[in-house]
Amino acid sequence: MTTVVPDKCSILLVDDMEENLIALEAVLGPLHQHLVRASSGEEALKAMLRQDFAVVLLDVLMPGMDGFETAANIKRLDQTKDVPIILLTGTEADTDYAYRGYAIGAADFLTKPFDPWVLRTKVGVFLDLDRKNRQLAVQAEQLRRLLASDRKPVEAAGPEERLVEIAEELAAIELQLRGTEGPDAAALADRTAKVRRAVNGLRVRHAA
Repeated sequence: MTTVVPDKCSILLVDDMEENLIALEAVLGPLHQHLVRASSGEEALKAMLRQDFAVVLLDVLMPGMDGFETAANIKRLDQTKDVPIILLTGTEADTDYAYRGYAIGAADFLTKPFDPWVLRTKVGVFLDLDRKNRQLAVQAEQLRRLLASDRKPVEAAGPEERLVEIAEELAAIELQLRGTEGPDAAALADRTAKVRRAVNGLRVRHAA
């Protein structure tokens, strides 16, 4: 059975100023995703340990743990290190802010006031990437379970029926992977096709 990956992703908005969070929610509202607020770096880290996020919009200038320190902590944790971070700062920012952000591992850097269309476009890219990564993970897990189940004793179905079921499931997974962009998806699809051909070969030998 094919598992469908939900279209909605979660976006973490981190800013110590209420009006900035409201502005971000207004700009990103048309994307129809789950928007989660955090008013400090500490609160952001707690939120990221509770749930998965497709992208983090992180204000640089915050009291206590600032954006740079927060980003560094995010990148140090295995659970959150791969989540893309877009750093946001005001026009008075130092010229080395962008360099510092990229050095920490931030994916992008925007200066306030930013163009709403530009921000939505940048966030949209990371949302698409997150969906594709989740779909790929689901398909890889389906393949793993399928291959693991093939090692178990056949009870209800006979060998021929089981081989047919496996070939059909492999074909469905391969079809999904072919529609997913990225080299990892293509490589996994090729491996799936190879296993499917091997299964069909077993069917022929078993029938003979």
